[in-house]
Amino acid sequence: MSHTAGHSAGTPPDTTTSVLEFANALWRVRRPKPFVLVIEGQAGQTAPSDYLHDQLLLPQWREAFYQLVDATGLVVCLNVHTQHPAYRDVRGRSSKGRLSQGEYYHHDGCTGPVKPRFVEIRCPFQPQTRGIATAVAPHRDVVKAMVQVLPAELAATPALAGQDMNLATISQMDDAALDHLQGHITRTVRKKLNAEGARSYFRQVDAAANAYFEPWALGESRFIANANSGATMQHRRAYQAPHTGGVANGHLVKRWTNEELLLPGQVADLALIAALCSEEGDEADGERAEECYLGAH
Repeated sequence: MSHTAGHSAGTPPDTTTSVLEFANALWRVRRPKPFVLVIEGQAGQTAPSDYLHDQLLLPQWREAFYQLVDATGLVVCLNVHTQHPAYRDVRGRSSKGRLSQGEYYHHDGCTGPVKPRFVEIRCPFQPQTRGIATAVAPHRDVVKAMVQVLPAELAATPALAGQDMNLATISQMDDAALDHLQGHITRTVRKKLNAEGARSYFRQVDAAANAYFEPWALGESRFIANANSGATMQHRRAYQAPHTGGVANGHLVKRWTNEELLLPGQVADLALIAALCSEEGDEADGERAEECYLGAH
């Protein structure tokens, strides 16, 4: 495998298409942000195909592809036409008066001791386009941004006044400490701001964290590093305008590809899958959902 590496936060985005050699094929790729690799499709082919399952996720290439996700943070696969049965609908709904749990930055599987290596979220080909963004950014950058744009009156609340929110300190925190601080901030934002105030705050976080929230393309899969040896990302459902409801939107599907798309001889950890799925309840399951997205993880 050969591709350009070594991007840093100060590296200008590469909006030009280049070629990645991987899995015995050449791929058209872009680097719109340091933590994002966009695969447009195989060189020389423009029609949508299921290159994800037919090539990139074949047993002989699967772990190498997973390691590419680990090292990058977010790998976007465009023009994928698939009917693979492993995907299921993304649950959870937003209301005008209350944020859904998915609107807060989060990891998948945040309450359990074992988290999925990454999450694959997909926008299938469908009649209706997707108008709601999914913001994705590195975990540490998200927490820094949450502190940077936090209103002074919220920072002065008892829950946050005793927290060390110095950016230099955050730069040295491990994942557990980042989760702990983030949980305090998210709970405070949820309690002190109304729904649109909280959405406005998180739009500012998106910008300050340099999040990736390009509009969804039909036939697009996003592999978001979640808990692995390399990059750790977070994501959220991101309304870029006031949420008034009643707007038709295409739906998303998802899977935990590493844990659910098994190689020959592997056996699914059904208890883990059931635990992960239990965190995706609808709004009626508020207590468990709040523990997942707003707790100290």
